[in-house]
Amino acid sequence: MPIAITGAIELGLLYAIMALGVYLTFRILDFPDLTVDGSFTTGAGIAAVLIVGGVSPALATLAAFGGGLAAGAVTGLLHTKGKINALLSGILMMIALYSINLRIMGKANISVYNLDTLLPEGSVLLIMPFVVLAIKLAVDWFLKTDVGLALRATGDNARMIRSFGVHTDNTIILGVSLSNGLVAVSGALIAQYQFSADIQMGVGMIVIGLASVIIGEVIFGARSIVRATIAVVLGAIVYRLVVAMALQIGLNPTDMKLMTALIVIIALIAPMLRKAVSQKRAGRRRIAELARKGEVR
Repeated sequence: MPIAITGAIELGLLYAIMALGVYLTFRILDFPDLTVDGSFTTGAGIAAVLIVGGVSPALATLAAFGGGLAAGAVTGLLHTKGKINALLSGILMMIALYSINLRIMGKANISVYNLDTLLPEGSVLLIMPFVVLAIKLAVDWFLKTDVGLALRATGDNARMIRSFGVHTDNTIILGVSLSNGLVAVSGALIAQYQFSADIQMGVGMIVIGLASVIIGEVIFGARSIVRATIAVVLGAIVYRLVVAMALQIGLNPTDMKLMTALIVIIALIAPMLRKAVSQKRAGRRRIAELARKGEVR
């Protein structure tokens, strides 16, 4: 397998965890959460600092998960208790996390080169498929529990679920927390994969997450939770493969953000175009059928 393809699949598996987190807010809660750009770096920074300090990589990654939970909880509180618009809550937390992440890291870049990590060189394809599968199954299970069903109902119709006595504020806070916890874990694993954490590494993560979710849904469908989470994971891998191929044909790396935006736009428009074409074909078939019956001249 070519090195570029192998690297793309490895990155796809690592980013798939982040994409599952984005799926929870974007699709399940219908919550436009921009905290992701900050919590991704939070996870990376916490893991890197602890690993450099001699903490085991597993505990460092678990701590990164806790940091993501905390960041998401603050965003949820700003929205639910502070009555701040969901989008603005995420933006405010993302901005705040830049300074917080610098405080955590102490500097703009931390290297974990030659230190023990969860992802020794050459082991990603051996370890990550099982890790991603375990997290995917955990998300599937959670969304089928009573709490998970309340979370899904909150995203579908918050007013209706409140009429049944469910505290939607709590479900929103929980959902946004879990989402950013997964995002932080992805950041921690990426830092260990590339042997460093950088203060700028989270920039644009929300777009990459959305691209993974939308590409997966368009290509593989999302008729059920189980299928949707599979689609999100595969979407993350497909996205990284597309990026790798774009770089292979000579696209300038500085154009990656533009290409990502275009991919998301195309993926969003594709279902609408497909539906329009399908309706047009159905209309033509109907006219042809009526013509055969002599009802249309």
